[in-house]
Amino acid sequence: MTLRDAVERVLNYSPLVAGSIYGVVVLALVATTWLALAGIYSGESALAETAGLLERLQGRKALPAADGGAMSGSPFLEGPSVTVAGAALLQRVAGAVTKAGGTVQSSQVDVAGSQGGMVKLQLSCEIGQADLQRLLYDLEAGMPFLFVDELTAEMPQAATGASDVVGRMHVQLGISGEWQGATR
Repeated sequence: MTLRDAVERVLNYSPLVAGSIYGVVVLALVATTWLALAGIYSGESALAETAGLLERLQGRKALPAADGGAMSGSPFLEGPSVTVAGAALLQRVAGAVTKAGGTVQSSQVDVAGSQGGMVKLQLSCEIGQADLQRLLYDLEAGMPFLFVDELTAEMPQAATGASDVVGRMHVQLGISGEWQGATR
């Protein structure tokens, strides 16, 4: 007696076994179909998400700015020469420090060593401890794109008299921005 004969004999004499096998096969086919459809749906979702990200990266959809409006302006430092771009960098950073309630103590723009169009600025200022985060956010989130390369903050010494100086830190910043050049 072969295996085929034994299977035929069991299926012919026991309809319960035949029905059970039929039910298991049908359940397996339904589960396979469900898993295939779920895979297609997740693939479509991932494709739509990736397409949205690609559109944003290619600039078709602008990301909203922090204040709810669209960011405007060039992402690069502008000017016909690297010296003018350095002055624009200094003006932008000094304006941000003043807007945050700080005062600029000294600054130094490095345009001679600008490699690959990067203009660097070393700035020393005094600013309140609570205003430092607002200043850093303004610098890094606005236009043109600026990068805080170095940050050193010193807490104030014990105040002896002037209450205006209390709570103000001495901060040294190293900031850089990219200048694209006069010809684009």
